[in-house]
Amino acid sequence: MCMLTCTGLRRYPNFHPLAGISNVPFMVLAHTGARSQYLEKLHRKYPVLRTGPNALSYGDVRAIKDIYGHNTPCTKDELYVITAGSHYHLADVIDKHDHARKRKTLSSAYAIKNLEGWEHKVADKVQRLIKHIDTCCTAPLAFGAHPKPEDLNLEYRKWTNFFTLDAIADIGLSEKLGFLDQGSSIVTGRKTDGTTYECDLRPALYQTARKQSLLVWSYEWYSIINKLVNVIPFYRRMDNFAKEWDGIPNELAYRRLQRYRSGEKHDDFFQALMEDKNGSPNNLAWGEIVAEISIMMNAGSATTAIAITNATLQLIKHPECMRKLREEVDAALEDSEDVDQDGVVAYDTVKHLPYLRACLDESLRLFAPTPQGLPRKTPVDGTNILGDYIPGGVSVAMSAHVAHRQESVFPQADKFIPERWLGEEGKALQPYFLSFSAGARGCIGRNISYLEQTVVVASLLRRYDFALKTPDWDIERLETMNWILGEMPVKVWRREKKSVSSS
Repeated sequence: MCMLTCTGLRRYPNFHPLAGISNVPFMVLAHTGARSQYLEKLHRKYPVLRTGPNALSYGDVRAIKDIYGHNTPCTKDELYVITAGSHYHLADVIDKHDHARKRKTLSSAYAIKNLEGWEHKVADKVQRLIKHIDTCCTAPLAFGAHPKPEDLNLEYRKWTNFFTLDAIADIGLSEKLGFLDQGSSIVTGRKTDGTTYECDLRPALYQTARKQSLLVWSYEWYSIINKLVNVIPFYRRMDNFAKEWDGIPNELAYRRLQRYRSGEKHDDFFQALMEDKNGSPNNLAWGEIVAEISIMMNAGSATTAIAITNATLQLIKHPECMRKLREEVDAALEDSEDVDQDGVVAYDTVKHLPYLRACLDESLRLFAPTPQGLPRKTPVDGTNILGDYIPGGVSVAMSAHVAHRQESVFPQADKFIPERWLGEEGKALQPYFLSFSAGARGCIGRNISYLEQTVVVASLLRRYDFALKTPDWDIERLETMNWILGEMPVKVWRREKKSVSSS
């Protein structure tokens, strides 16, 4: 876990006295679950920090272009190789040419033009979510009162995660997981020998990611340490979950393959993996297909669920913002037939509402689903970042949490202020918005995420009122690569809508 010191980095302050000779301090910091918050405080004083023998963390948003921009010579760090399986997926492939090949293969599946084809799948899942929330509705809360404990009967975080898992499985694989119907995330996994087993998807997914986020900073020692620590119950539990997770995308891919071979064709992610837009086979290795399905189920559900939870939470905690958003949504839907009897708002009706998008983006800024800095490696000949030469082979990163709390760009950065994203001033902030990363390696599923966030938030906040245990209650957040969120119990009741014209 000690690495050769890279010459040329001694001029940068260490975030810890031992950071210049070992990655252990950064691993210890990762175990606190508050890594990026700690770095953000240090970056208020130091624009660049040394976080390991060959690693730098940046706190100046001008570095985003140099590290992540379309023309950057930096590539993904070895960290992605360490955690990869037998085949790379779009998010962990390092080679730029291989990444371009993969992105070309998948771009048709994620294209904006496919949103119309996906919307009915998203709407179906929102209907199922609403069906459950309707059963949780209680009497309206009196002004100034606190909810009774028994009325906090909707675990919002869990159910919105069921929604994103059901939605991405349908969008990507035309698979009906049924989590919203059964109220749990029990699925079937498939081992490499073909035997199957039942497990709970949500803990399997999140604990797998958590263990990686704690140990991956050991780099070349990772494979050894990842096994040795299993003698400790804390790590062994996470390792058992990781074994369960590995078989889940394998089973989902296997089932979809059987349907594909039987002649089923759908405009989904799997179809794009199997055939190009002309119907010619892509001839991808089966391991590569499973890897792509794995990252789709992981990134395609976890980050959007975090975003929906945080957006709703911030709006509940900021009643004036909630009022403005409801006025905008109600006005857009006044005398509209785009809301069916199950309360689902049509995406086409609300996708261009500026305040709705501002609320989503402000929540994504305040708590980016992936706060951790995504490491990039400088080229062999080195490169310039913020005008300074950085030697080759150095891991460089900027945390989205750090970028989004820079006061010179986002005044009152710790506050939820959706208005900052409106108009030309809002457009000027986009280069510093890292919630979907940036450049050629930016999130390919961004459009799907916005589709789901937009329809869910608009539909639920138009139909319901929510209350937290107390007005100042906040959710527990544990940083891995993404946030792991605690439970979010809320009281919910049907909202009394007033006609916009009469208000």
